[in-house]
Amino acid sequence: MNTLSTTKKSIICAICIALCYIFPMIFHVFGAGAIFCPMHIPVFICGLICGWPYGLMCGLTGPVISCVLTSMPPVAMLPSMIVELITYGVVSGLLITYIHTKNTYADLYICLITAIVCGRILSGIAKAVLFTGGNYSIAIWISSSVVTNWPGTLIQLIFIPSILVGLMKAHLIPQRYIKKI
Repeated sequence: MNTLSTTKKSIICAICIALCYIFPMIFHVFGAGAIFCPMHIPVFICGLICGWPYGLMCGLTGPVISCVLTSMPPVAMLPSMIVELITYGVVSGLLITYIHTKNTYADLYICLITAIVCGRILSGIAKAVLFTGGNYSIAIWISSSVVTNWPGTLIQLIFIPSILVGLMKAHLIPQRYIKKI
């Protein structure tokens, strides 16, 4: 996935940042934004396709632009969400460079699951340190980051690998492994 030019990576990153603005609006119309974590999907896609610097940029600018234009996420939630999304973009972008199991889906799942765990942990730490003055607990973290968000995590684990493999098969992004015939 490293054969994309800087221009193509920049365009993909810009599209993903735009999706960080569009997806939450669509999901919030149905009252499901917080549950389904729609902003996470484009950040993961950006990190996995373009690498960690672009994942970092998407994870930082996507929620800021969305907050400024739509007030989603609310300003109080913005710092912890930025920490979480930057972690997703950076960890998934770094791992996809170093994980080579010879199976595209295995590579993607290892990257996604690791990034999800790291992002949720760092988001919880950010909330505990910065925003709640000692009233944040493990129980609250589990409730908000694991229990409430499980549908979003499931969507991420189902759709992100499928989207990326579909883009590879359509030759819109480079294939991870070339099959020898």
